[in-house]
Amino acid sequence: MSSILAIDAGTTGVTALIVTEKGEVAARGYEEFDQHFPSPGRVEHVPEGIWQATLEACRTVLAAHGKDDLVGIGITNQRETVVLWDRETLGSPRRAIVWQDRRTTAMCSSMAEHDARVRELTGLRLDPYFSATKLAWIRENEPHTWTHVESGRYAIGTVDSYLIARMTRGLHHVSDVSNASRTLLFDITANDWSEELCDLFGVPRDALPEIGPNWGEGVVTDPRSFLDLSLPIAGVAGDQQAALFGQAAFEVGDSKCTYGTGSFVLTNTGTTPQRSDSGLLTSPGWMSPSGEVTYVLEGSIFVTGAAVQWLRDGLQIIGSAAETEALARTVTSSEGVVFVPALTGLGAPHWDPDARGTIIGITRGTTRAHIVRATLEAITFEVRDVIATMPTPVASLNVDGGAAANNLLCQLQADQLGVDVSRPRYVETTGLGAAFLAGLGVGVWSSFDEIRETWALDRTFSPDASRRDAADEAYASWSRAVERSRQWA
Repeated sequence: MSSILAIDAGTTGVTALIVTEKGEVAARGYEEFDQHFPSPGRVEHVPEGIWQATLEACRTVLAAHGKDDLVGIGITNQRETVVLWDRETLGSPRRAIVWQDRRTTAMCSSMAEHDARVRELTGLRLDPYFSATKLAWIRENEPHTWTHVESGRYAIGTVDSYLIARMTRGLHHVSDVSNASRTLLFDITANDWSEELCDLFGVPRDALPEIGPNWGEGVVTDPRSFLDLSLPIAGVAGDQQAALFGQAAFEVGDSKCTYGTGSFVLTNTGTTPQRSDSGLLTSPGWMSPSGEVTYVLEGSIFVTGAAVQWLRDGLQIIGSAAETEALARTVTSSEGVVFVPALTGLGAPHWDPDARGTIIGITRGTTRAHIVRATLEAITFEVRDVIATMPTPVASLNVDGGAAANNLLCQLQADQLGVDVSRPRYVETTGLGAAFLAGLGVGVWSSFDEIRETWALDRTFSPDASRRDAADEAYASWSRAVERSRQWA
């Protein structure tokens, strides 16, 4: 039996999975890495920390499963985060600027005249979320570093490119359409880097990676660099596109919501990009070896799981994310408490980088249980905000990600949307998607149909009609609270 090593380099840690040809997870490893918040609105990672976490997570699964049946590697990663590294030493001259970082809010405002053209070319919008303004900030504020970018000494990439460089001993500088399309430097019609956008943001085209298909036998790891493994990196995709692939969402209209650090609702729109005037983003989902591109519409919510992490690490009112369900069930409602987790601004559909986190409705009777329940409810409200802007109604929703294991959250989501919410047996579909892509690349699976056969349902949560009015009233309160959170910074 053949297996795939899937690496999911997320925002707070790296997960490694061994996925068998039956689509089953045979082993799992996980390693967190440090988060750095040097000042309000800034979020950074040490690239070496990401690399060491990758090695440690992979060591864990290899110790549990072995490596004899491994035939390929799939990589998925946090998108929009930008990394610089020395092409020779592979060391990084500065921390990576993370997708959540808001330091370029004023820059985006100053470039408003270019917004329409940027949207036309990229399917995105001028927002600090995306990579190009982060790079422009480095260019303006760290000229010594940027000199080495312009000279060709330093490479620029997203986390996938950085990991591939490390795994291949610096031999390859490559990426894929799903990651490249989130940089504001990529033309989603031509499916290549845009010289116009590179000029606009002052980013040298030669510093960027080459773009390849999302699956196929491409680069091979160097065993001296990567745990004595010489295997093809046969599948690569940004985390949300990988999760859609992992849900076997191969038909037009198939949708999923991933509950991760943020939450991301994606819908497969087929081989033609579909534009949105309602705050949704248009991006390539994946590109086949033949060059055919499947596109997605996406609603990007910045803070959901990160809000639970903040309850744990910031407020310290919970000990772990796992205890949120039991604690929230100790109360029957949030008793009017509403939490808008705009800790790094608001994403879709509001797109307000100046919004800030707001907890409203607190009384003397408010307890930590009410705040925890309000946090779970906020996640479902944010997803409802996005679903409401989809061009066609969503008949049902597949969910995944760590928080999808929370039964209360899934039930609250079904009640808010008024549709069935289905959870697969394996909620780590981001890693599964990377495995499926790699498996296609090396022939473990020969078709989408074979992959679809591995998908297994764990549970469906159906909306409770008796809670419809209460759900709508709670959502109306949420909408009022969102308005109070906006344009605060």
